[in-house]
Amino acid sequence: MRAGAHDAVCASAPGPGGVQGQGGLGPGPGLRQRGAAGSGSGVEAPGVGAGVSRGSRTSAKSELPTKPCAVCGRTITWRKKWERDWEGVRYCSDACRRRARSGSASDVDAALEASLERLLDARSSSSSVCPSEAARAVAGERGLEGEAWRDLMEPSRAAARRLVAAGRAQITQGGAVVDPDTAKGPIRVRRPRT
Repeated sequence: MRAGAHDAVCASAPGPGGVQGQGGLGPGPGLRQRGAAGSGSGVEAPGVGAGVSRGSRTSAKSELPTKPCAVCGRTITWRKKWERDWEGVRYCSDACRRRARSGSASDVDAALEASLERLLDARSSSSSVCPSEAARAVAGERGLEGEAWRDLMEPSRAAARRLVAAGRAQITQGGAVVDPDTAKGPIRVRRPRT
């Protein structure tokens, strides 16, 4: 359909209740037309407009306090329900809370973090390591054989995120520093560079 043809069809078709010109596509309940009639500026939700822009909501969220999860190192953003106990919030999820309470998981997490530190210290300052190297080293130390080190990959990535949160490392992809919370796929870990 050519540009403008849709508007002409909708304007001529009877709308709800047989009213000419509504076309059944006008603003529904709770919605209002934005802009001057025929401006094509669309429909907006209640509360948007009147001085409130969508961009200001995003910037307000970015101003909320954050802290790293004690287990996985992902960023926890303040929520209203934590208003009274923000200082006590330590974990981003129930899974991280359970992992923290598991003694053997805590030992593995500490071993992976220490292994990453050792690997980084053994390399030149311009080099990086893969979290799989730490997973393989810890699996070997614990007597795990075969492909068992693969089960330590996500905990190894979490150890890398904790090092980033502590300011002792950076996570990169393709040589560029990336946000540890959103990095997907293969990553490398290196010491921070100025």
